[in-house]
Amino acid sequence: MPVALDATSIPTAPKVLLHDHLDGGLRPATIIELADRIGYRALPSTDATELAAWFREAADSGSLERYLETFAHTVAVMQTVAGLSRVARECVEDLAADGVVYAEVRWAPEQHVEGGLTLEQVVEAVLSGFREGAAVAAAAGRSIRVGAIVTAMRHAARSREIAELAVRYRDDGVVGFDIAGAEAGFPPSRHLDAFEYLRRENFHFTIHAGEAFGLPSIWEAIQWCGTDRLGHGVRIVDDITAGGRLGRLAQYVRDKRIPLEMCPSSNVQTGAAKSIAEHPIGLLRRLQFRVTVNTDNRLMSGTSMSREMTLLSEAFNYQWADLQWFTINAMKSAFIGFDDRLAIINTAIKPGYAALMA
Repeated sequence: MPVALDATSIPTAPKVLLHDHLDGGLRPATIIELADRIGYRALPSTDATELAAWFREAADSGSLERYLETFAHTVAVMQTVAGLSRVARECVEDLAADGVVYAEVRWAPEQHVEGGLTLEQVVEAVLSGFREGAAVAAAAGRSIRVGAIVTAMRHAARSREIAELAVRYRDDGVVGFDIAGAEAGFPPSRHLDAFEYLRRENFHFTIHAGEAFGLPSIWEAIQWCGTDRLGHGVRIVDDITAGGRLGRLAQYVRDKRIPLEMCPSSNVQTGAAKSIAEHPIGLLRRLQFRVTVNTDNRLMSGTSMSREMTLLSEAFNYQWADLQWFTINAMKSAFIGFDDRLAIINTAIKPGYAALMA
């Protein structure tokens, strides 16, 4: 008999995560310990339970200022090699415990140099932590592979420098590049030099687009910058009529199988979707877009891959076959080699879901 699909069984299913921010997924207790170690006294609480609630409430507040304040606290405790490595290690351990078999985790090195670290030291500290976390998970019987996505901030002017940094570490665990930050007023085409460089280097990149800003952001990311994937891409539904007819841009995105890195809970928090039940992912899945499910900021959203899949299953009556479809979509869209992607699909994902559906 198939295993009943519910909040208890979903954590046992293999998962693939493409859009997760390192500075948005810290353990509250770790934040408190690291803050004490470096003398950071600005935390709203030094009780782990209360601090977790504060992060969630601030992210749910509807206030952009309060939402951004949450990252000020996490980034503040990620300014040392020890802090960065620990956060990266615990990230991998937490993902593996949630059934994630492959993940791409992103962060912006330029935000972690206030304590005197070089960009190279920041990258090496995080990669070291990822390796340690994977080893810990393997020792516990959980296999996970993690790739790093090095991010540049779209309101800054360091994207070419950060792109070159990412390429330098391509053989050490960095699998891609991203730009993040406020979309409005900071179009991706401002960073065209970085994207042209990455294409010349045959390097993968994704772009945050189509979340806070609409179709022009998506169009620029694809047609001007040549992105491989769309970070969120929720607003592509603005190019789909109520009857399900696709406009030219939506048709292009679907035809080209451009992956959409959707983060349901986070999209609701930022106002990109009204609720989980009304999230565009339901329509886009029915229309066979290359949709993937992601967490974005696990701390701020109080979420995990299992929780995101549970919420979607409850909202859209998804079954194991649907969750497998999302998972294989994500693995097909990963920034690692074809053979490696196929191996994870055939040795981890398909057997894992077959056992649940048998």
